[in-house]
Amino acid sequence: MLADEIKTGESVNIEFKRELPQKREKYIKSVIAFANTAGGRIVIGVDDKTHEIVGVDKDGVFKIIDNITNTISDMCHPQIFPNIGVNTIDGKSIIVIEIYPGANRPYYIKSLGKEAGTYIRVSGTSRPADEAILKDLELQGTHQSFDEMVCLDYKYDADKAELLCAAVKKYMVEAARTKSEKEKVKDVTVQNLINWGVVKNVDGTLFPTNAFVLLTDNAFPFAKIQCALFKGTERVVFIDKRDFEGPLYEQIEEAYEFVLKHINLGAEIKGLVRNEAYELPTEAIREAIVNATTHRNFLDRACVQVAVYDDRVEVTSPGMLYGGLTIEQIKEGGSKIRNRCIAEVFSRMKIIESWGTGIKRMFSSCKEYGIREPELLEIGDIFRVNLYRPSYSEVHQSSPKSSPKSSPKNLNCTQRKIVEMIMDNSKITQTALAETLGITTRAVKKSIKELSEEGILERVGSARGGYWQVKN
Repeated sequence: MLADEIKTGESVNIEFKRELPQKREKYIKSVIAFANTAGGRIVIGVDDKTHEIVGVDKDGVFKIIDNITNTISDMCHPQIFPNIGVNTIDGKSIIVIEIYPGANRPYYIKSLGKEAGTYIRVSGTSRPADEAILKDLELQGTHQSFDEMVCLDYKYDADKAELLCAAVKKYMVEAARTKSEKEKVKDVTVQNLINWGVVKNVDGTLFPTNAFVLLTDNAFPFAKIQCALFKGTERVVFIDKRDFEGPLYEQIEEAYEFVLKHINLGAEIKGLVRNEAYELPTEAIREAIVNATTHRNFLDRACVQVAVYDDRVEVTSPGMLYGGLTIEQIKEGGSKIRNRCIAEVFSRMKIIESWGTGIKRMFSSCKEYGIREPELLEIGDIFRVNLYRPSYSEVHQSSPKSSPKSSPKNLNCTQRKIVEMIMDNSKITQTALAETLGITTRAVKKSIKELSEEGILERVGSARGGYWQVKN
């Protein structure tokens, strides 16, 4: 319910205004940002600092709505069509402006122009889109993908095409379960690459796309997977580090093997049979790496990163969730393909089984293992998956000093998450809490104050150099 959301505070998809700002840009930026990302609501009549419902003038409510409607129409391009309504809470009227994810991206403030006037929603704030995000939004608006565009810096190479065809067939044969199925796998031809959009045929002349380059010699310096093993639970001390380049499908295999090398392998004996199993489900590890590679934003000049810590495996992909998707939607199988050609080839190679199922399989495999479910995070303009290692929890449960406590009851969702994150890392900053939770630092401070007043958190040390800890 809206009343409960107001108590929780502002987040990545809800923003409060005590009254309609006289400077229209103050809320139009958020309208634009919501349309360019996953949508959201602006609530007029709620104090953004205290969350107090102050309401708006009941007699002037429809005049305010007309003002908002005209302002959005006059200032935004392309046209945005909001849903504006009035709610009554505790006898007070509030105005809710609901903005849906737009299909004609990028949306921007007319007077500022596309480059300066395009905004996105990040961690509960509206911020200008950088060059990479703006280009990605432009592709979304024209229903194109980066990987299907002709790569002007390279010429078509028949030998590389044949090698790619052979690699795709090899994967298809290996994925076939029976001998007869393997024998039925047909040769992959250049015509297949054309049909999949990997090669373009323009009046009989063949041109390589970005997907062709990424799946062959892959000369893009940022299109690689960086892997690292760290000491402890923070990104401080390297123990092992590798960068994997070359065709994307080879990078995936190498990164996958890197993780297996650095997590524990155990054995379970049932009768006379000894079964070996890794501490994490290998399917979940593979899915996290495959998804990070397949759905990343190649316009962002950053690399996919796979980090192994004592307590988790962390897979980070450049780029926000695509096309207005939310974490809740992808958990339920929602899927929008950012790189259509690569996804098509990977589907043929059985690297991905079917679109939209990878995240659900990741959660299912962890549930079958009886371990903590994966953690999905959108932090700024990156997407991250954390797979938590049970071996770390088992070791630390035996230590009274570091044994995990259960979260106190009767807390709202935000407070529970803050308590859990402080238990995991007592020195985590309020800024990091806000980015991870997708809320403002003001909302984090408010929740911490309430937890402190309830005797759940206590401050150790000074305000600047100390930290919060969960009381027993």
